[in-house]
This record gives sequence, C-alpha cells and structure tokens, in this order.
Amino acid sequence: MVRKKKNTRNPNGRSSIYFGADGYWHGRVTMGVKDDGSTDRRHVKRKEHDDVVQEVQKLERQRDGGVVKKSGAAPTVAEWLTHWVENISAPTVRYRTIQGYRIDVYNHLIPRIGKHRMDKIEPEHFEKVYAALIKAGNKPGMAHHVHRTARIAFGEARRRKVITEQPFDLVKPPRLDEEEVEPFEPEEIQALMAAAMNRRNGVRFILALALGTRKGETLGFKWSRLNKTTKLLRVSKQRQRHTYEHGCINPARCAEPHHKTEPCKETCKRHKNCPPPCRPDCVKHAMHCPQRVGGVMEVDVKSKAGRRGIRLPDALFDLLIAHKEVQDKEREIAADLWHDEDFMFAQPNGKAIDPRTDHNDWKALLAEADVRDARLHDARHTAATVLLLLGVPERAVMDLMGWSNATMAQRYQHVTAALRNDIAAQLNGFLWKPK
Repeated sequence: MVRKKKNTRNPNGRSSIYFGADGYWHGRVTMGVKDDGSTDRRHVKRKEHDDVVQEVQKLERQRDGGVVKKSGAAPTVAEWLTHWVENISAPTVRYRTIQGYRIDVYNHLIPRIGKHRMDKIEPEHFEKVYAALIKAGNKPGMAHHVHRTARIAFGEARRRKVITEQPFDLVKPPRLDEEEVEPFEPEEIQALMAAAMNRRNGVRFILALALGTRKGETLGFKWSRLNKTTKLLRVSKQRQRHTYEHGCINPARCAEPHHKTEPCKETCKRHKNCPPPCRPDCVKHAMHCPQRVGGVMEVDVKSKAGRRGIRLPDALFDLLIAHKEVQDKEREIAADLWHDEDFMFAQPNGKAIDPRTDHNDWKALLAEADVRDARLHDARHTAATVLLLLGVPERAVMDLMGWSNATMAQRYQHVTAALRNDIAAQLNGFLWKPK
C-alpha cells in the first residue's frame, strides 16, 4: 500500500491524493470555478490507491481538454429534456418546431428513457426507442424525427457541460427511405389550371403550380401587398394553425366540465388510440375556453429567405385582376356582412379561408381535373422542376422559391420524363447533326 509522507501538501490548485482515517483513498482535483465564483474542487473516494489515481487522472484530462461536466449530480433524461424544451428551445424556435419537439419529448423519449441519468445513457437506449416506435406501426419518418430531436437536445447538453460525452457520436439513426415525389407532368398542369379557372378562388392553386407558393403563404396573400404597376407580389406573412390554449385565469376549472371520466369501451371506433381518462388537475380542452387563444393565425413566413418579392407573369397577373373583380362583386352582395380583412382569397363574407377547407378544395380540384391524387405541396415540387426544365439559374430559383440554401434544390427539383426527353433531343442535335 502506498502512503503519502506526513506533513507534505501539494501547491494550491494541484490535485492531491491521500489515505484517510476512514480506510479509503481520497483524491481531490481543482476543475475550475463554480457559477457562484467559488473553487470547483471535485472529490473521489476508492478502496484502492490505483483506482483513485485513475479517477484523478480522468478528471484532469477532462479539465485540460475543456470538457468539464458541471458540478453536482447529473440530471435525469426527463429533467434535462423538460428543461431543454421549455426553457431553452421554446423561447427561440418557431411554433411548429416547438410543437414537434414537445411531441417527441413527452410522448416518446421521456416515457421510454426518462429515468436514466444523463451521464449513464447509452447509444443503445435510443436505438431501442426507434425500434419500438417502428414495431408499434409508426412510420420510419416519425422515428427519424424523434432521433433528430434527441440529437439536438443532447448536443445542447454537451455544449452546456451537462454531459462530457455525446452519445449521438455513436447512435445509429433509423433507416429512412424518403418517398420520391412525382411532379405533375405538363398535361396534368394544364388540366389542373383549366379546372381551377372554373372554381371560386381557383387562382390560388394556379399560383402554387406556377410559382410554388406554399399553402400558408397563398392563404395569407393580401391585395395591399400586390404592386399593380410593377406586378410584384410581396411574400411576408402566412396563415398557420396553432393549438388552442386557455386564455382564462383558472384553466383547471374551465376544463373540468369537459373531462373524460371513463375509459373508452373495447369496441370504440371514435379514436385510433383511445386516450386515458383525464386527471383531476387536467388543464386541456382549451378549444372550449371562452377566452381561448390560438386557432388559425397570421404569422411571419418560415425564414428570412421566405420574405421575398415575386414578379408575376403577365398572364397570371391578369388572372388575379379578373379574380379581384369577382371578389368586388361578392363584397357588394355581402354588404354589411363583409369583413374587410384585405385577403386576396377569402370566403364569401371576406374572412380568410381555413386551411382545412383549402385542403378539401384541392382534393376536389384533382378529382374534377381527373388527375392522380397528390398533396398540394407537390405543386411546389412541380414549380421548382419546371424552373429546372427552363434552365433558370440556381440563384434566381432560390429567390423565387424562398430557399435559404441551394441544397433545397435537390429535394424539390426532379428529373422528369419531359426533362429526359429534352436532354435526349439536345444530345441528338449535338452528336448527330445532319450533314
């Protein structure tokens, strides 16, 4: 057994190892300064001398490498994720982003791995979560979203020195085979545009097909943002649905009459996954609150690049002016019932169109035009692909589509049959020129 000589001590700030009266070897390492300004000196205790030496050297390597974990017991995964999502992410990210984080954290991560300590979590724990989600019938895309959320949360924990090692250096993400989007072919575009001309507010779908405007952007267009001289349409706002929240003083009392008190019967067909009965302190059911806040709201567009001006093609500008004439007649008919909210595409009383109504109208348009079923967002892919076919420079495409980086082109621009035929024709004319 190695013992330190009596009446000797290390210089201030240096690590020390000594044998205590309790029969254990002790090590003390200065790691830095605590938040309150006091010295952060860590203590380890082991039965064997060599074990203490190893722990002291480990702490010294962490200190010298700048990867010192904060003092005190490491939080649980549940404690950190809750703090991260509510106090770090919620004030800084957009509404849709934080809603996605909360679903991943509260519905999937905390129930499955929340009791682990942050410094004890292993890569396999996350991989088992992904496997369980897919086994339960969820799509790989959902499991991949959970992976991204956890990776961001643990990356922040590493930067803030809650942990010294990042488990996501080793975690294998779930396999994700993205479905290939099939843009509309020219004859499908023509059929959709012809059918849209016969529908009320149908010009909004022509905007999506020709310019790739997002659904929320199109529903948020206002006449005051259209310059009739330059034919420039400003994109700065969008319509977006937010979950209702209580606006009253006592949400628990407000929600009480709407509590679910009994579990669903085994033959229940109302729910896909039957929710459990409400807890006595449940504060949900905000949609019934008389002072509720939320619903469909006007918010800023997704990014700085999304705030842009679109120069309308002359033919599309003329369609919008003809649409305004129809809307002006509706305003005269509605008289005092008209809500002057300046929306370019509105209900017969002037109010904005609900996104759900817009979805149903799009599906009806597909059926009327006898075009295959597709998402409205596929019209955005179509517009981007048409720009590729026309040979529009990449920088101009980014400006028109509102992209912040060029990698978005790989997602939205597709090689279609028309583009392949055009390439073949160009090669034919270049390599096999007629004599």
